[in-house]
Amino acid sequence: MANSLIYIVDDEETIRKLLEHTVTKRWGFEARAFASGEACLDALIDDPDLVLLDIMMEGISGVDTLREARKRKPDLPVIMLSAQGSMEVAIESLKLGASDYFSKPIDFPKLEIAIRNALQLRQVSREMSQLKERIQHDVQFENIVSTSGEMQEVFRLVSKVKNSDIPVLVMGESGTGKELISRAIHFNSDRKDAPFVVVNCASIPHELLESELFGHEKGAFTGAYQRRIGRFEQAHQGTIFLDEIGEMDLALQAKLLRVIQTKEFQRVGGNDTIISDVRLVSATNRDIREEVRQKRFREDLYFRIAAFPIVVPPLRQRKSDILVLAEHFLKLFGQASGKTLRFSREALRLLYDYPWPGNVRELENVIQRGVVMTDGKEITPGDLPVALQTFLAPASASSIPFVESETGVVPLERVKETAIRNALKVTGGNIAEAALRLKLGRATLYRLMKKYKIEM
Repeated sequence: MANSLIYIVDDEETIRKLLEHTVTKRWGFEARAFASGEACLDALIDDPDLVLLDIMMEGISGVDTLREARKRKPDLPVIMLSAQGSMEVAIESLKLGASDYFSKPIDFPKLEIAIRNALQLRQVSREMSQLKERIQHDVQFENIVSTSGEMQEVFRLVSKVKNSDIPVLVMGESGTGKELISRAIHFNSDRKDAPFVVVNCASIPHELLESELFGHEKGAFTGAYQRRIGRFEQAHQGTIFLDEIGEMDLALQAKLLRVIQTKEFQRVGGNDTIISDVRLVSATNRDIREEVRQKRFREDLYFRIAAFPIVVPPLRQRKSDILVLAEHFLKLFGQASGKTLRFSREALRLLYDYPWPGNVRELENVIQRGVVMTDGKEITPGDLPVALQTFLAPASASSIPFVESETGVVPLERVKETAIRNALKVTGGNIAEAALRLKLGRATLYRLMKKYKIEM
């Protein structure tokens, strides 16, 4: 903010010079002074960060200058100054978008605070706009990394449904990118400028989820010290994304069904009916139809939320994406770490053959770890987690390439090490499960892994 450029507009030379001196010498900003609104408007091309604008001036008035400046630069903060002290003028200026209003003689300490607050608010607003642009860029179809035919079909479905209000259910295993697809639906739709509100139904206790979704009134329950706006209200005219909807209990499912049908609800403890225009996108990693058969999920709600189902295939079923994604993550994390890296042939083979039970999320974490672990220019199998390192090891003891002694006896330590590596491979690196199958305590397994230099 210290280098912020402030325009000072006042037809009184004494006031203009006083303001310029204070803004530059005392407060440390850059400043340019103008004697008329016309001169200020002509100089807006140089993109000032804030304008101090007198209201009563010869020629174009301060109010008219404000109106024109806001047309040209809607996010430009303008603080109005006036010797009149008229409440009507102050209200009109604020209605036109002025950040603040000060009467002359000016209270300089308060003016400094107002300037710094306005500049900070503009900076935050710009950062939010940049973040939104980056998110929208990332979820454009051409920027989602995939070459497989299976994912192209997913993109085709997203393209078909994006501008419809039909409820969408995105299904797939954990880590396949269900939220990314849901964001793509929203940010490629007509609702992209409205909120995209995420609710993870699995991470919120059942007794609190209703309040989270629909809000509550003050005093509705113990601890409700003030009114709270729910996520459906926050998502008005946008999209609400209910992640892991299969975790929702049956009682709340009934209320959600009614909200979907009527687009109306009441806050917990409230009587007022609230109307919210939202687009519903849900996601689950469960077999939701089996949940319906087992009476754990309402059939009528299932038919409502699954009007347009999209299935995101697991990574093992789209092998052509594995190396493309791996190279993408390698470039991403390499740049962040200041490294230029490549994969060894053995590492690429390992990445391609591994079944990826954690899907894209697991692959991303593996590549990030590899970038951290490697000391050279190449990521090798040794830089990858033990679950991948042991994947190529054959499962049967008879096929394990032991180094035998001169007597033909397999070294016991080698047998132990290979058994541990194989157990970790079979269990996908799950320490607790591997220890159980090896009939060892977890502490013992950790100790042996350290002994044999087996890293996770």
